[in-house]
Amino acid sequence: MISLFAGRIADTGVDPIPFMTESVKKAAAKPNCEVLWASTRELINIYQAEGCGCQIITVPNNILAKRKNIGNDPYEVSLDTVRGFAKDIASLGFHILP
Repeated sequence: MISLFAGRIADTGVDPIPFMTESVKKAAAKPNCEVLWASTRELINIYQAEGCGCQIITVPNNILAKRKNIGNDPYEVSLDTVRGFAKDIASLGFHILP
């Protein structure tokens, strides 16, 4: 098992994808060797791990809960976020100047 902490690599500002892809290639030459994507930080990491060919990915429950957003229109998600901010601002008695 080759376990790479992809999220921790990304936390340094470095793209973990090349490390993961290279590890998958090296593991393929070894019998019974698999690559594990650890330290998942975002839902997209699941797709990235799959794209790299990782056999295993550890995913925390809070990231899995975000699956409900898959397929939603990114524009609408952003607009809903802005609406939420506007509601919070109004509830505090403030307003945004035009």
